Amino acid sequence: MLVAVPKAWRALLDQRLRPYGFSQATWQVLLKLGRAGEPLLQNELAARVGIEPASLVRLLDVLQADGWVTRQQDEQDRRAKRVLLTAKASQVSGELLQVADALKAELLGGLDQAELQTCIKVLAQIRHAAEQAQQ
Repeated sequence: MLVAVPKAWRALLDQRLRPYGFSQATWQVLLKLGRAGEPLLQNELAARVGIEPASLVRLLDVLQADGWVTRQQDEQDRRAKRVLLTAKASQVSGELLQVADALKAELLGGLDQAELQTCIKVLAQIRHAAEQAQQ
């Protein structure tokens, strides 16, 4: 279930976002940046999307060439780059977020608050255990 639920959720969201013309990889980047509400370091964005930084660089090259994102040097670390949405992408990102939030409400709507909190607590415990096992 830990693998099947996110996979099914992403597939359904991908289907609903298909009219916007984005691949699953690109809409994930735009959603993460839109939710963040601020520029993110490339490494942080890669972690949030769940891909390797090198894979993100190629993806950002495409998004930047199409005018969806820009990259700027970080003020504290000149080696690091921050990724931000362009004005063009900000509006579309808002629409993508609305679709994603509507799907979330639809899929979680049948759960009462106590069930949802229990689910979140259990998933957090599993995540913590997995992170500890990696160390």
